[in-house]
Amino acid sequence: MSHVIEPTSLDHARAVLGTEGTPVLVDFSATWCGPCKAFAPVLEDFAGERAGKLKVIKVDVDEFSVIAGEVGIRSVPTLMVVKDGQVVAARAGSLPKQALAAFVDEALAR
Repeated sequence: MSHVIEPTSLDHARAVLGTEGTPVLVDFSATWCGPCKAFAPVLEDFAGERAGKLKVIKVDVDEFSVIAGEVGIRSVPTLMVVKDGQVVAARAGSLPKQALAAFVDEALAR
């Protein structure tokens, strides 16, 4: 079972991103992106470890270009931490799991 949410519609994506209470890690990616594919297992493993404490969503920039445009995505992968519907941290590029954990924890400590 995957712990990474893959939205089925624009409304579904917006509902997850607007969640209050549970923070959200967003992975903006694309099916044609090699680094995105390489990062997928790291993201899945991290999502499993943080299940119940953090929602993890993978947003395809081609399928959900409206959302990608609204938040200014210029490259993939781009990671964002969203807390109570607000972006609290963002960075371009993938990370090893330990660095991903540090990025998320630091963002949520703000």
